[in-house]
Amino acid sequence: MSVLSDPALQARVDALHARSAAQEAGMTAWFSERAKKGELSWDGFDAASHAYMADKLVALEPVKAEFCHMMCRALRAARVVEIGTSFGVSTLYLADAVRANGGGTVIATEYEPAKAAAARASFEAAGLSPWIDLREGDLRETLKTIEGPVDFVLMDIWTEMARPALEMVAPHLRPGAVVVVDNTDQFRRAYRDVFDFVADPANGLKTLTLPFANGLEMVVKV
Repeated sequence: MSVLSDPALQARVDALHARSAAQEAGMTAWFSERAKKGELSWDGFDAASHAYMADKLVALEPVKAEFCHMMCRALRAARVVEIGTSFGVSTLYLADAVRANGGGTVIATEYEPAKAAAARASFEAAGLSPWIDLREGDLRETLKTIEGPVDFVLMDIWTEMARPALEMVAPHLRPGAVVVVDNTDQFRRAYRDVFDFVADPANGLKTLTLPFANGLEMVVKV
């Protein structure tokens, strides 16, 4: 049984997941070829990679999106931060959970204007815009203001921005808040700065790697 109670919303996310899955083989081939040529760096994407990824959904896998929805419901989350919105597939799950919890806001972040525009259109069509605050631009600017304590964070972003994002959100995490970070097994080396931040006792965080494909890190504010 789906975590989404709205059949129309389920149909919408199913279609978006299908579009995202159809792009995966091409992305794998493209990055594999660039890696063979020594053109990739753990420190971030170059202009060619950014241009190639501009129209790619890179949606969170359905089972992970459903897990995040259930976590938000269990936490009775009212303030959620999504770091890396892309076309807004996972945002729809988060906003649906917040709506079911009785209301609140999903603060969503996206750097690419075209992706932000597509996400906004999808939110509007799904009837979930009232629960989403999509902030377009550099997250080091857009996350400077986070009103109120944060209950849940989804981080699904290119690794070079993960540590700066976590540093900005961490002071706002309420005790018991959960941060979920995607692909932590696949890109563990690239996430080294995030793990260093989590391991620092001064930040009051505990972590557990969950057995999802490519890894899913659950970080809890204690």
